[in-house]
Amino acid sequence: MRIDPASTATAVLTLVGGPANVTSVTHCMTRLRLTLADPTAVDEAALRAVPEVLGLVSDGPDCQVVLGPGVVEEVTEAVTRTVTETAARADEGGKGGTEQETGVRTALRRIANVFVPLIPALIGCGILAGLNGLLLNAGWLPSLSPALSAIASAFLALIAVFVGINTAREFGGTPVLGGAAAAVVVHPGVSKVTAFGAHLSPGQGGVLGALAAAFLATRVEKWVRGRVPGALDVLLTPTVTVLVSGLVTLYGLMYAAGAVAAAIGTAVNWLLTTAGAAAGLVLGGLFLPLVMLGLHQALIPIHTTLITQQGYTVLLPLLSMAGAGQVGASLAVYVRLRHDGDLRTTIRSALPAGLLGVGEPLIYGVCLPLGRPFLTACAGGAAGGAFVGFFAMLGTTVGATAIGPSGWALFPLLTGSRGAGAAVAVYAGGLLTGYAVGFVATYLFGLPRAPRPSAAT
Repeated sequence: MRIDPASTATAVLTLVGGPANVTSVTHCMTRLRLTLADPTAVDEAALRAVPEVLGLVSDGPDCQVVLGPGVVEEVTEAVTRTVTETAARADEGGKGGTEQETGVRTALRRIANVFVPLIPALIGCGILAGLNGLLLNAGWLPSLSPALSAIASAFLALIAVFVGINTAREFGGTPVLGGAAAAVVVHPGVSKVTAFGAHLSPGQGGVLGALAAAFLATRVEKWVRGRVPGALDVLLTPTVTVLVSGLVTLYGLMYAAGAVAAAIGTAVNWLLTTAGAAAGLVLGGLFLPLVMLGLHQALIPIHTTLITQQGYTVLLPLLSMAGAGQVGASLAVYVRLRHDGDLRTTIRSALPAGLLGVGEPLIYGVCLPLGRPFLTACAGGAAGGAFVGFFAMLGTTVGATAIGPSGWALFPLLTGSRGAGAAVAVYAGGLLTGYAVGFVATYLFGLPRAPRPSAAT
């Protein structure tokens, strides 16, 4: 059934304290993300009861309303329009909201705000890269391959610039100056620069270097702007900002970020080749709680670093097994609780999204409210992760050329150390393992023997 985005937006805004209580609006693939001036104004019980709301994650001023794919874009647009109109009508004085987030939560939220807007381009370019590889392997349309290769790789070649723009926007700087500072990281001319006794390489430090460069640029810009006369601001502020942040990036940040990026790649590869099964068990088992808390977005810079460094991220297929465990658990609930018509209807409507890797409907609509099925779903995810990790120990790593999709939607993006065919086979085996263990564990241990009472309250 088609929803009315405007009415949903109105309901959400009313229950979070009104449009004036919202200081920023963003969204990811499934969640409307609001930053609130007064978090205590949220009526959580009523907000969860809104029909279109699948779940709620509230921690201090950060309020995440789970709406699902497709719906979230329309509702976010309506929310943004209302908030903007309210702000335009308001008498803009100083806004003194209370900051109740911890430093860690603030950092994770801001990192997510930098990288989440990039996900659609990563998905699109990743799918095109996979399609190009398929055409090359099959020998079809060879004349089209150079064009597809250029289209698929262009965004990743310049992703540092987009990271810089978003970083400056998030931290209160001028976006184009953040992009200019980050562009230094990928410029071919850096190969002529020597730092710490060695020539730099274009792209050294990747998105981490771009993030650091743009963050520094925002700090330099604010410092300079507060100290130069207004008449000279338009000349001196951008010049000094780009110069200082550029020099520091070339002679420090690129080298340091490059070392960190290399360490991440080395650590991940070592972990999978030496303890892949155990690593997959832990990662697959713990990912659902991270999704529930909204902390999974903090992994995006690591995924992006691995993609730019190695061509694919080996972590995403492991983490995707959590969704398989949840699908298996939900199917077991469907089979066991035959007399609970409302719950079975919820499972039927949420299962297609779960199979395609969108887990929130099953998390908040099925597994989490029942309690134990959430734990047995984690067990299924752990088993699937261990399966994929075990093959990594044998030399068959499975990676994704882009981030965003999981479940069945990840198949077009799969590749690995032994090609796409082996990667698809191992990933499919992991999904089947996650489904099976999640189902069996939930069927045997996840539910009471007696049928669940009717949900009428």
